[in-house]
Amino acid sequence: MASKTKKPTEFNELPILPVRDTVLFPNAILPLTVGRDSSLKLIGDLKEEEKLIAVISQRDPRVENPQPVDLYQIGTAAFVHKIIRLPSQSLFIFVEGLQRIALDEVIQTDPYLRARVRPLQDINPDPKEPDFEALVRSVTSLFQQVVQLSPTLSDDLQTVAMNIEDPSRLADFIAANLPSISNTERQELLESLDLKQRLDRLMKQLAREVEVQQLRSKIQSDVQDQVTQSQRDYYLREQMKAIQRELGEADETQDVEELRQKVEAAGLSEEAYKEATRELKRLARMSPAAADYHVTRTYLDWLVALPWNKFAEFHVDLKKAKEVLDADHYDLEKVKERILDYLAVLKLKPTLKGPILCLVGPPGVGKTSLAKSVARALDRKFVRISLGGIHDEAEIRGHRRTYIGALPGQVIQGIRRVETRDPVFVLDEVDKVGRDFRGDPTSALLEVLDPEQNSHFRDNYLDVQFDLSRVLFICTANVLDTIPPPLLDRMEVLELQGYTEEEKIEIAFRHLIPKQTAENGIGEEQIEFTREAVSEIIRSFTREAGVRNLEREIATVCRKQARRFAEGLKEKLVVTRETLAADLGVPKFRLDAELIERTRQPGVAVGLAWTPTGGDVLFIETTVMKGGKNFTMTGHVGQVMQESMQAALAWVRSHALDYNLDPDFFKEHDIHIHVPAGAIPKDGPSAGVTMVTSLVSALTHRPLRPRVAMTGEIMLSGQVLPVGGIKEKVLAAKRAGVAEIFLPAENQPNVSEDLTPELLQGIELHFVRSIHEVVDQALEPEATESRRPITERTVEPVAEPVGEAVGRPH
Repeated sequence: MASKTKKPTEFNELPILPVRDTVLFPNAILPLTVGRDSSLKLIGDLKEEEKLIAVISQRDPRVENPQPVDLYQIGTAAFVHKIIRLPSQSLFIFVEGLQRIALDEVIQTDPYLRARVRPLQDINPDPKEPDFEALVRSVTSLFQQVVQLSPTLSDDLQTVAMNIEDPSRLADFIAANLPSISNTERQELLESLDLKQRLDRLMKQLAREVEVQQLRSKIQSDVQDQVTQSQRDYYLREQMKAIQRELGEADETQDVEELRQKVEAAGLSEEAYKEATRELKRLARMSPAAADYHVTRTYLDWLVALPWNKFAEFHVDLKKAKEVLDADHYDLEKVKERILDYLAVLKLKPTLKGPILCLVGPPGVGKTSLAKSVARALDRKFVRISLGGIHDEAEIRGHRRTYIGALPGQVIQGIRRVETRDPVFVLDEVDKVGRDFRGDPTSALLEVLDPEQNSHFRDNYLDVQFDLSRVLFICTANVLDTIPPPLLDRMEVLELQGYTEEEKIEIAFRHLIPKQTAENGIGEEQIEFTREAVSEIIRSFTREAGVRNLEREIATVCRKQARRFAEGLKEKLVVTRETLAADLGVPKFRLDAELIERTRQPGVAVGLAWTPTGGDVLFIETTVMKGGKNFTMTGHVGQVMQESMQAALAWVRSHALDYNLDPDFFKEHDIHIHVPAGAIPKDGPSAGVTMVTSLVSALTHRPLRPRVAMTGEIMLSGQVLPVGGIKEKVLAAKRAGVAEIFLPAENQPNVSEDLTPELLQGIELHFVRSIHEVVDQALEPEATESRRPITERTVEPVAEPVGEAVGRPH
């Protein structure tokens, strides 16, 4: 709290605030911390209009509860300007000294001291007396010298002292700001009422302080001389090096000369050569014991180790490249065609800047291994860094050399490892880069992955330009949604779709089975897989777009057989559908049976969903019960999917008569739509036709026809709009045993472009434009006999949990 009360000038009795290790002079402002109970009580009793106290120093600062005998007899009357309450229950106050006072009689000791006081007046000589005037000038001059010599005193104190005309105030100002005198000496100055005597004492203190400060300066000068001595030692050490060279002994000079030769042979760019030369000169003048010696040496090692002028032997053989790609990967024709196109142009124009390819697809479809095949087809070195979970921009650009343990970024480190300027560089999991207070690594990647900029890439550690334009960068990602648009714009996206069952079987026999038999120490004479067994593993033990889990299951069978051989059983194992249960256990997925069993009940419809892992089937369940106008939506569905459910209900209510339903059925019934696998978030509009079909099925008791699935967004007008992820959805339907699929008519071009006749074998596609077409063809023509009309009883279809995460419709 700040005080605005006018300071009193007359006083006879004052409360006493004992202080230790400090002395308050008149006209000085002093901050004090008040913590004693008696002192807290004193400050608390002060009235707003009367905040005068007596500040008196203790003789012994160790006394906790001072009595009158423990205090000096002369102190200072003070005015309390500001009181601040601290969290520790103590107070922080600002007091201003007003006048010297003497204690005449203590009239109160509890709860705090209070005494009658007498103001004291200075004994002032004639100010015009020459001796007194000379004394004042000497004190002022000495104080100015102290301020100039002392590193702790502000230079402003000189100006303040020169502007004080009253000798008494000047003496008190200097005594209060002189740091070297003790509290006893300050008390003596406070008790000196004779101004001439006070100034004389003060001059002695100032003279002593000037001498101390001059001695300190001399010590500093001696230290500087020692530094000069160390420079002399350096000169002598250089002479010793010359003697060692004459004697043929190794020294640091030889290291510098070897570095100089490496710099000359490294083929550095002009900028890098100038920087290396400058650092070499610094290194030659530096002592090996210096802190920066090894920093500079490490920096030069990095510069000369980079492949500034090294390239792979240039020859492009398109036929060989095609053979390598076909041998390493089955299918993926579009991706292979794009790579061969690049090789063809590279053959015609060897200085072509490398493209920035981004392979996007579900896990396990071969993105990283395809990049390795590209390096093999080009006869180039291969380097890979994983960007998953990287949060620090310095991981890409490097740290500046000012940091301890600084290193170049992962890009430059990778180039150094392969020792060539044109490797195939894979940036894995580019969609999983993080960002936080340490920076945004994707912003650093903008320069790396821009063919127009990466020829002048500047790493923070090297601080010179390095040309990355000849590097073939290949990024991999599972989804594109998390990649920032500016970064995505710099890349050419190649999508790798999920594999069909036939493609997985071929991949298993060409790559997975030979690999796992070799890794588990068995051969063809010890184990043999039949196509039926591999097909059963795909259908009953895996549910994925790639082949990673398929490889794990094959590895499990191989390990079981290896164990049998290790235990002494030498019989060859022919893996069939019947033998899988012994090695892999109970089938994990029963999609064929699940699809038929769940759709027997009215109210259940089968949709198709796009997920980051490829695609999956999506069950929509509807039940109707007695109630009134309640519409419940469950299954961890997102906002867009909830809006699709509401649109589906609105369409069904507006077309109730088309299906012989009472238009007012919603007034007397509650409807509940559920999407199983409730722990998995789901969202998107493409399940609209599935929701309408489920609602109509539940209300009319017409079950879905066996092995039927559908996808499509709906409008309130009844139109079916196109959706994305058609190939992934069709492949998911085929894995689940679906025989008929209803697709939006506008997606027919996607089917023609992305799906071959082999992929569509065994599946009948229906392209529809209206909801009526879907409902009329997807549902059985008649209601089940065991069900009565919807207005008479509630239909409750069996709701079984889905075994896998279905993700979000796309």
